[in-house]
Amino acid sequence: MEKRLMKPRQGIILISEPSLRDFYFRQSVVLLAAHNDEGTFGLIINKPIEARIKDVIKDFPDMDMPVYLGGPVKTDSIFFIHTRKDIEQSMPIMQGLYWGGDIEVVRGLLENEELTEKDIRFFVGYSGWDPDQLDREIREKSWVLSHTTVAEVINNNPEKLWSDHLRNMGKDYAIWANFPSDPSFN
Repeated sequence: MEKRLMKPRQGIILISEPSLRDFYFRQSVVLLAAHNDEGTFGLIINKPIEARIKDVIKDFPDMDMPVYLGGPVKTDSIFFIHTRKDIEQSMPIMQGLYWGGDIEVVRGLLENEELTEKDIRFFVGYSGWDPDQLDREIREKSWVLSHTTVAEVINNNPEKLWSDHLRNMGKDYAIWANFPSDPSFN
């Protein structure tokens, strides 16, 4: 399917076009966790920050898990996605991937080492769009939409996700993968 003809929906990723210069979204891959008449909720999945989860959540297990920049909205809040269907109050995104849930259950699973970095990702803030806002940005060619897998979302090398995904989308997009993060250095 032509990527420009895809429609935003839960479980789809947005890949920013090289011309998108926004601080948060430059060379970003955003997983859409919810998309409906009320708007869109997503998380940038390829931008780890310097903080670790033990530094961000008080009285949390002493884990050395990374934290990711989820987006510019509610940057004083933590959000998470995971692969555990059994975490109460979580919402499905796609087969085998969920967001949110009972943080006390997460805490217990981490303490018992039943949940690892391969199962969960934590985010500061989220990416949000009002109704029709994302559709407008797609028409303005700020984003390309693509399918993804749980393995890509819970990726061991998130910094390369943007360029790797573009290369995998075919020759029309592969050239973007080499686009410098700051064109003035070119």
